[in-house]
Amino acid sequence: MTLLNLPIPPEVKMIYLDNGATSFPKPQVVYERMDTFYRSAGVNPGRSGFDLCLEAGALVDDTRHLLCDFFGRTNPTRMVFSYNSTDALNLAIWGSLQPGDHVVTTHLEHNATLRPLWKHEQEGSPVDWVDFDGTGYVDPQEVIRRFRPDTKACVLNHASNVIGTVQDAATIGAACRERGIRFILDVSQSAGMVPVKMGELNADIVCFTGHKSLMGPMGIGGMYVREGVELRRTRAGGTGVKSVQRQHLDEYPYRMEYGTPNLPGIAGLHAGVTWVNQLGLATIHHHEMTLWRQLRDGLRDIEGVTLYCAEDISGRERISVLSFNVEGLEAADVGTMLDVDHNIACRTGLHCTPMVHEHLGTAVHGAVRFGIGAFNHEAHIQAAIEGVREIAAAGRRRAGKVAAGASA
Repeated sequence: MTLLNLPIPPEVKMIYLDNGATSFPKPQVVYERMDTFYRSAGVNPGRSGFDLCLEAGALVDDTRHLLCDFFGRTNPTRMVFSYNSTDALNLAIWGSLQPGDHVVTTHLEHNATLRPLWKHEQEGSPVDWVDFDGTGYVDPQEVIRRFRPDTKACVLNHASNVIGTVQDAATIGAACRERGIRFILDVSQSAGMVPVKMGELNADIVCFTGHKSLMGPMGIGGMYVREGVELRRTRAGGTGVKSVQRQHLDEYPYRMEYGTPNLPGIAGLHAGVTWVNQLGLATIHHHEMTLWRQLRDGLRDIEGVTLYCAEDISGRERISVLSFNVEGLEAADVGTMLDVDHNIACRTGLHCTPMVHEHLGTAVHGAVRFGIGAFNHEAHIQAAIEGVREIAAAGRRRAGKVAAGASA
C-alpha cells in the first residue's frame, strides 16, 4: 500500500505536525461545503416550513445518519450533537452519575474526563484510577477488578493523545455490559484513525469531536447514546419543537441538545466524514503509521532524545502521535526552536493529561509531541528528524559549556 501524497494548500507555509490537537489543513471540500452551504441555506433548521429551513434540517438529519453508520449504529435519533468531546463527555458523565456513585477510570484520561470526575470525587463520591503499564496500555483485567456492586460507570479514553496507545475497550465494555455498568468511551483521538464500531467495542456511549481525524471544523462534536441507555438532563432550553411544553423534552436527540445547532460545523463535519469514508480508514491509518514509524526510528537514533511508550506491541493498536524530550532542554524551548529555526509546528507541555505525565515523570515541564496526519509527507518527517537532531546537538554543546564552567 502506497503513501497518500495529498497536496498541501499553498496557504500552508509551515510543516504542521500538531494533528493531535487538531487536523490541519482540512480537505478542500470541507472549506467549500461550509462556505457554500452557509451562504445558500444558512438558516435555522427545523424551526419553520419554508424550503431553506427544510434544506438545513435535511443536512442535520443526513449528518446524523452518516455518523450512525460511521459508528456502526442504526438509530439516528440517538446521535446527539454537542460543541466538542469535552461538552459531550460532561453531558454523558453528569447525565449518568448521582452523588455517591462509584466510577472506574484510568490515568490516561484527558482533562475533559479528569476534571468532571475529580469534582465528583471531591464532592465525596468514590473514583478508582487505574494506571497504565510501561508500554502505555491499561490491563483490562485490572479495570474489571476495580468494579464494585455500587459501580455506576466506567469512563475510558480509547486512544491516548500523548502516547498514542489504543486501549482494549471491547474487553472492558463486555465486562461492563455483564454487570450493568455504563461504559462511556472517549473516542476523540481514535475516531477517524482506527475503526470505532460501538457494537464491537461494547460501548454504551461514544463521545467524539469533529475537528481532529474526522476532518471537520472546530466547535462541533457529539455522542451516540445506545438504545436503552437513558441520560439525565442537565440543561434545558429551546429545541424548535413542542415549544408549548414547559419542561425540556424527553425524546432523543432533543433530550440532550439545547438551542440552535452549529449548522456550518455540521456541514463541515458531514464533508469531513464523507472524505474519510471515501479515502478509507485503512488507507489513512497505513499512511500515518508508516510515517510515524519513520519518525520514531529516526528520533530513537538521536543521542539525548527520550521517547515515551513508542514500541510496537504485537496485537495492540496505536495511533500516530509521538511524545519525546531532549536531554538538557525544556519541552517548551524545543518547541520554540522547532518553530523558529525549522518552521515545524508541534505541541509542548502537559497536553491536558496531567496523570499521564505524572506517570512518565514529565509532570514539571511536559514533553514535545508530534502528531502525524493524512496531509503529512515523508519530507516532513525527515525535516522533523533533522530538526530534532540539530536541537539535541545544540543541547549537548550547551551542557558541555555549563559543565566546563562549573569545573573551572
